[in-house]
Amino acid sequence: MEFLWTIFEYLVVVGLVLVLGLGAAIVFEAFSRRFNHAHAEGHPIFEDPNSLKQVPCPYIFDPAEKYISLIIPAFNEEHRLPGALDETLNYLQQRAVKEKSFSYEVVIVDDGSADGTKRVAFDFVRKYTVENVRVILLGRNHGKGEAIRKGMLHSRGELLLMLDADGATKVDDLEKLEKEILEVAKRELGDSPDHDSSLRISDIPIAAFGSRAHLEERALAAGGNILITGSSFIPQIKPVHFMFQRKWYRNFLMKGFHLVVLLAAGPGIRDTQCGFKMFTRAAARKLFTNIRLKRWCFDVELVYLCKWFRIPIIEISVNWSEIPGSKVNPLSIPNMLWEIGLMSVGYRTGMWKIST
Repeated sequence: MEFLWTIFEYLVVVGLVLVLGLGAAIVFEAFSRRFNHAHAEGHPIFEDPNSLKQVPCPYIFDPAEKYISLIIPAFNEEHRLPGALDETLNYLQQRAVKEKSFSYEVVIVDDGSADGTKRVAFDFVRKYTVENVRVILLGRNHGKGEAIRKGMLHSRGELLLMLDADGATKVDDLEKLEKEILEVAKRELGDSPDHDSSLRISDIPIAAFGSRAHLEERALAAGGNILITGSSFIPQIKPVHFMFQRKWYRNFLMKGFHLVVLLAAGPGIRDTQCGFKMFTRAAARKLFTNIRLKRWCFDVELVYLCKWFRIPIIEISVNWSEIPGSKVNPLSIPNMLWEIGLMSVGYRTGMWKIST
């Protein structure tokens, strides 16, 4: 009995040491990120691969030059990126033909890929010109949040859309988000008795989040089974219709993460993690000059900052398919919890100051 008690005391001491060590590590890391230049701040250089000349690099505080910018973070995506870009650029070109005032750019942010992602990205720059497609190279892997932040800060659009490199959400769903933002912007301008007639949509801070909450409800009701209908981006593969069992850890993340988000950022958004989000230029300016999280949970920080700035958030259901090759795995769980801990400590202690 005395031996068991000794083991118990030993385990308690070890547990306390681990908890205190983890707490100290979180506080130290949060403190080290109190200034935003903990991020990768090297000024990106846009190069025209056809002329080999450098192109002036825009910044989020510059006036908008395009109607919409699409920011695509890419890490080791040489196989999935080409199909997603083909679909995206086909849609954008067709819309530009129909709407003479419609202008666009696609900004691909290579997050330190070790495969042929860089080559694929520059192939599209050569094909569509540097005026419409641009590439930012981060050099080493910083995380999805940092890649999107970098792309947002150096885009030219009145509206800025972040979307994943796998094409899981159909690009034409951006019209759903765009429509809601336009409606909110019109109400904001119309409700102001002394509004400036020169104001544009880009001047009104608004965020629109694509949501898969309706699909998650179906998945949970079906015991984790999801019906996928769609087409593959791999050549010679016909459209598919199949049922598959969603991996256990994705269901675990889906259920547990909502609770963690509720505690960290508060209620209001059912799906924070969908990679399909649109911001006006004014909203992106406020949010992405303040964001500190670099990886999985930067979306949660976006929700927190939107609430702090009182930026309206619209959540809109989008069409979504689970594409093979996801980088979410069981190791994502501790990474997510780590970032949530950093955010909670950083903001609640006042270490992370928000620039207005």
